[in-house]
Amino acid sequence: MRKVIAALNMTLDGICDHTAGIPDEDLHQHYAGILDNAGVLLYGRTTYQLMQFWQTLLKKPSGQKSMDDFALAIDKIPKIVFSHTLKNTEWNSARLATKEIEKEVLELKQQSESSKDILVGSRSLIIQLINLDLIDEFQICIYPMIEGKGLPLFDKIKGRTTFRLLKTKTFDSGAIVLYYKPTR
Repeated sequence: MRKVIAALNMTLDGICDHTAGIPDEDLHQHYAGILDNAGVLLYGRTTYQLMQFWQTLLKKPSGQKSMDDFALAIDKIPKIVFSHTLKNTEWNSARLATKEIEKEVLELKQQSESSKDILVGSRSLIIQLINLDLIDEFQICIYPMIEGKGLPLFDKIKGRTTFRLLKTKTFDSGAIVLYYKPTR
């Protein structure tokens, strides 16, 4: 069964706005590797529209290898976008979800064992999937900064969930990725 992995960045004060934080070459390489090893990426509309920025680097590369590599990685991974307002995705590797999130994710999880994992990169979807008990692993990158404003990652959670730390990964920038598994 495929795993559902919630992979998101946040600041020390728990803010997960994609415009907060200080991504660097190492983090772009880290996330390009995650995308290369995943089978599908789930987004909500807001995050999806923010991530469309990377399409501009496909047409006009930045010259910074890590950013250009990330743009290639995010372009090729299939994306499913959950939105009630978008009519099309305008990205060849993306499609709009045709089912509610619970049904779509359960069907994706049941796909062949050889299929790669399911990444979730939107705060709103992560919250919904936590409340549905469908997250199998968290990969939370914490930036060494306090943002002071913005959306907290863990908001509107219905119940208590405990986790077991699987491993950590530290970057020269001081950012750290914490890998957690829910203890069901």
